[in-house]
Amino acid sequence: MSKRGGSPPPDGTLIKRAKATPPPSNQIAISSAGDDRSKGLIRTVKRTSSLEAPIISLAGAHSGEILSCRFDPTGQNIAACSADRSVSLWRTYPPNTNYGLLSNLTKAPILDLQWSLFSPILYTVAADHTLCLTNVTTGQRVRKIRAHREIINTVDRTMAGGAGTELVATGSDDGTVKIWEGGEEGGKIAVSTLEIGCPVTAVCWGADGTNLYIGALDNEIHVYDFRKGEQVYTLTGHTDTPTSLSLSPNGNFLLSPSFSSQTLIHDVRPFAPSPTRIHRVLQGAPAGFENTLLRGAWSKDDGGQRVAVGGADRAVCIWDVEKSKILYKLPGHKGTVTAVDFHPREPISASHGSKDGTMILGEIEPGLNV
Repeated sequence: MSKRGGSPPPDGTLIKRAKATPPPSNQIAISSAGDDRSKGLIRTVKRTSSLEAPIISLAGAHSGEILSCRFDPTGQNIAACSADRSVSLWRTYPPNTNYGLLSNLTKAPILDLQWSLFSPILYTVAADHTLCLTNVTTGQRVRKIRAHREIINTVDRTMAGGAGTELVATGSDDGTVKIWEGGEEGGKIAVSTLEIGCPVTAVCWGADGTNLYIGALDNEIHVYDFRKGEQVYTLTGHTDTPTSLSLSPNGNFLLSPSFSSQTLIHDVRPFAPSPTRIHRVLQGAPAGFENTLLRGAWSKDDGGQRVAVGGADRAVCIWDVEKSKILYKLPGHKGTVTAVDFHPREPISASHGSKDGTMILGEIEPGLNV
């Protein structure tokens, strides 16, 4: 005897259907149609950061080309400086507001900036030969120093070992690098002056604050040891001027893009296995004909497994350091990408396009923690 199937429900009977499971909050559902009734799920994109969206454009603050951008040490704020002589301050996370515009700091384009490591101070250098210290909490300029005789191209800061004092290094077209005492209590007289002999395009402090790496127009990177008070060696390999210097999070390697469109990573450990100290040679970020000082960066969320440099092809190039392999070519800008920085805790890159005056925040795949 066979069993009959259940009879169909009479009219008016309520049938409960299983509810579709929504995608997790850290994913984005991409559908094939705009109509809710005909949507078909194509794929979901897994989110890797706390940004409001995977790609965020920050625009409207500057009327001129943007020359440098930096996350602050906490990753909550971003500062960008421009040829329109102003500095814009942004929130990294929603609602991504432009909460500050410092427009009366200098009388010439601001070329580079750095956040203080221990106080709410922003260091900026400009084409009018000045170094400015600004309190970002109040928006007031703390100190303005006529630091050099020519255009100042670069600035970097470090905490002096054991002394608890922040030291600031500036490099200029007058062929000198000067060391200043940072913070609100510092003076207007340089602590030390280093004669390089040709225009300086980049400076970068070593991990312990005793070494200073200096990129110059002679295509070399000069290494000064402040314990000895002299230059100890030079890093060679570039065929054109290095445009910026950036130290890896572990302090062992130095990233240096150049006008030759070739990016080098030097081994700066005390005992390097290679006599040339060249660790990697990276290709893929064209420098272009504008001779803009392109600023590269190391990823920090994974201990420096990736590096990024912008290029004249209007894209950001991100490499895997050990494989020398291009992982990303991130488009979106309308002009040369002059500066790139990585978030200190999350896999977020910030890039500035020089001609469009726009900053783009983009999340990438997280690296392996080391």
